[in-house]
Amino acid sequence: MNTASAAFLATIPSPDQGVWHIGPIPIRAYALCIIAGIIAAIWLGERRWIARGGTKGTVIDVAVFAVPFGLVGGRLYHVITDNQLYFGPGKNPLNALKIWDGGLGIWGAIALGAVGALIACRRKGIPLPAMADALAPGIVLAQAVGRLGNYFNQELYGAHTDLPWGLEIYQRYNPTDPNDFLNGVAIGHVPLPDSPVHPTFLYELLWNVGVALLVIWADRKFRLGHGRVFALYVAGYTAGRFWIELMRTDSANHILGLRVNVWTSILLFAAAIAYFVLAAKRGPREAPETLWSKDVPREDSAASDGSDASVASDGEGASVAASATEGEAHADVAAVPDTVRDSAADKATEDPKPEAEK
Repeated sequence: MNTASAAFLATIPSPDQGVWHIGPIPIRAYALCIIAGIIAAIWLGERRWIARGGTKGTVIDVAVFAVPFGLVGGRLYHVITDNQLYFGPGKNPLNALKIWDGGLGIWGAIALGAVGALIACRRKGIPLPAMADALAPGIVLAQAVGRLGNYFNQELYGAHTDLPWGLEIYQRYNPTDPNDFLNGVAIGHVPLPDSPVHPTFLYELLWNVGVALLVIWADRKFRLGHGRVFALYVAGYTAGRFWIELMRTDSANHILGLRVNVWTSILLFAAAIAYFVLAAKRGPREAPETLWSKDVPREDSAASDGSDASVASDGEGASVAASATEGEAHADVAAVPDTVRDSAADKATEDPKPEAEK
């Protein structure tokens, strides 16, 4: 094996570019990853909502409010915490509006996205904590998909490493703007001086997938409710973001020697654990009848959602309903006094003819 082949197999190559053009229209990998993540979150959230007894289409209706609010919140958080990139001598404040160039803070996206979801849930007459529980695994899965956009943008990586999964960062050239590497193209695969580096975006991607699986498993096993699934997602995500954030080398503001997002992870982890413990006192998971959208008649919703719910649920709904029906029948029989049952049995033996034949 020659030296070039050995070097290739010992590292992860970066894409040559993250932007393609169809005529004057730019197609950005970062935007495509964000869109794909949103679609995945809505799909999984819809299945989970129907499985819990909610009406079909509610998650899409909530997303109409939550997604725009989340995108605005994510951008605001990024601009506020990294304001030196957009404001000051030699900076163009209008660049803060260029969301397509990357830069979304998940904390702001979740916070303002929750405001949009709250508005939608109030309009539907459904509890926000239950909706948050249904969406939680899909949200962290969307974050995992979105991290692929960082790969195409060659951003959010760590320090130099000699590990086999080190990431090669290439110099990109943009003929229209030599300082705009994001929209450039790698020519000749010339690595940056610190290459290969820790692919911290990949670490977070894998961690997020693990959190999604953990949350789904815990929800099925313990039937969590009242926002506890969402709290478990926040705790799991921030636990990983804490150590991954410490590995990153991109520019960031610091407080007391730590990156802002490290402090945010610590505070949100503590808040999520506290909420998870306190919410347990609210009792079992929300009853399915509380998840009906008030603008959808229950009969219509039951008819339209029955087949979907049987596919999406873990099978508990049907078994519980059957057990309840059987239990009611046994209860009715048990409630009849023994003397009445004996008398009826004797009468049936003495005169087996139907009443109409007498």
